[in-house]
Amino acid sequence: MKTNSAKTTLGFFGAGKMAEGILSAAMKTPGFEPQTVLMAERLDARAREMVRKCKVRTTPDAADVVRAAKTIFLAVRPQDVPELAKVVKPLLTDKHLLISIVAGKSIATLRKLFGMKVRIVRVMPNLALRAGEGMCAVCGGKNATEGDVRRVVKILGAAGRTAILAEKHFDAVTALSGSGPAFFAFMEEAMAEGGRALGLPADAARILAEQTMLGTAAYLRQSGADLGEFISGVATPGGTTAAGMDVMRASDFKAIVAKTLAAAARRSKELGS
Repeated sequence: MKTNSAKTTLGFFGAGKMAEGILSAAMKTPGFEPQTVLMAERLDARAREMVRKCKVRTTPDAADVVRAAKTIFLAVRPQDVPELAKVVKPLLTDKHLLISIVAGKSIATLRKLFGMKVRIVRVMPNLALRAGEGMCAVCGGKNATEGDVRRVVKILGAAGRTAILAEKHFDAVTALSGSGPAFFAFMEEAMAEGGRALGLPADAARILAEQTMLGTAAYLRQSGADLGEFISGVATPGGTTAAGMDVMRASDFKAIVAKTLAAAARRSKELGS
């Protein structure tokens, strides 16, 4: 284990990109010291990268994290959870707070795997965490305290927004905000391709599409404008926007989006069963 004398206050099972995003959020907390983080990562190259980039400590043994930290993020692949649980379950107590970002693993499943004593908070984050604009749904388990949930919200809130929701909503959350970045990127790709088809250079088409999406989202969030009224305000009768909106409405665009989200939510439920 690569350590120094710093006291460990935060642990991670896994050091992938989502774990890095959460760590980046935690590092924005006043007074936070990276040396107090211990991350369990089996891939030596990735462990070295995290030490170099974030100045944290790493270990290949997840048991080291349990012994050192009382607040631990579970950030491994869903298929790796059962094997990990076998290693750490005997060491976990009611003093430990386990914060799971694993897709498709319910709190009930996690309690069976890691033990009924451990306090569990389930989180559904998205990749925008890595840009400081994440969206995270948070749900406390049976043993989790209000303080546990507040701690998680404080950490994740430094890298975007959070919403405390009942676990029954998590399949929908997974579809809307968890998978959503890919759906928005697909829309941006379609707009950029449409711009190129109109003769724009590829780099200009992407910038125009990307900044338009970013600026619109920022304005809507800041203004709180009603979406329907905003669309009507831009799409003046007989204008260019109205002509484009006529095509979108004729294609039943909203139904396609609804089916997309329904398919993602259905798959999330299947993975959790």
